[in-house]
Amino acid sequence: MTYLFAVLAACANAMSSVLQRKADRQVPTAENLSLQLIASLVHEPVWFGGVLAVIVGFLFQAAALGHGELAVVEPILVIELPITLLIATRAFHAQLCAREWCAAAAMAAGLAGLLYGLSPTGGGAQGVRWYSWVIGITVNLAAMAALVAWGRHGPAGRGPHSRQSSDLQAAVLSVATGAGFGLTAALIKAVTDAFSHGFVALVSSWELYAMIVVGIGSMFILQSALNAGPLVAAQPGLTLTDPIVSILWGALVFHERVRSGWFLILTVAGGLLMIGAVLVLARSPLLGKASEQATAP
Repeated sequence: MTYLFAVLAACANAMSSVLQRKADRQVPTAENLSLQLIASLVHEPVWFGGVLAVIVGFLFQAAALGHGELAVVEPILVIELPITLLIATRAFHAQLCAREWCAAAAMAAGLAGLLYGLSPTGGGAQGVRWYSWVIGITVNLAAMAALVAWGRHGPAGRGPHSRQSSDLQAAVLSVATGAGFGLTAALIKAVTDAFSHGFVALVSSWELYAMIVVGIGSMFILQSALNAGPLVAAQPGLTLTDPIVSILWGALVFHERVRSGWFLILTVAGGLLMIGAVLVLARSPLLGKASEQATAP
């Protein structure tokens, strides 16, 4: 069930990426990283479809994390990218070429190698010390803050009538979003552990409210990433950073035990193959076409 729920979450996230990108490109980039951006997006009906898809993906992700480890669930979510391309073929009447199919196959092979090499077991949020939470959250939020500060330097968000976009801004803000989603996943894992002890334990856990705050903040940064530049620039950072941060949380904070020895070679090889496949898929003309048609009148 862990794998099924994770795949369904990836499908929902892929639909959300396409819908939210379409909505964000209708809003001037002058509103980037401001509350006015959200105020403008609420007037775009397609944006609500993207938000609904995010909520569905969140529920499937929570169900997956309730059954499995962070280091298993989050890497599976990288298949969001090829699914996004499949949705683009339907939405924009295009076809996947050999390049996309080969990259998708390479991603599947890399993911299989990564999961087999890691094979995480044990761990959980219940045994985590309070200082581990403090250190982990502080480092995670500091990295996000530094990336957002970097992402503010560019044409997007400058000037009252600016419609200029920036690939670099989109990429940097998407990495910050991925780091936020990785932290959110760690908090979701803690919330599912609390829920196993009953409803009272759930509503009285600080992790629930921290998850809501971090999740909303990450969604806000995501809107700015999609508004700042094309999907082809934003998608790689978002796709890769989330599982990397989640694996670090699982191994360093939740003490999920992973394989060592020669399995590390397989893990690294699988990870590098996945990264290469993501970079190839992210440069697919389909994503560029999606961005162009999203901005067309």
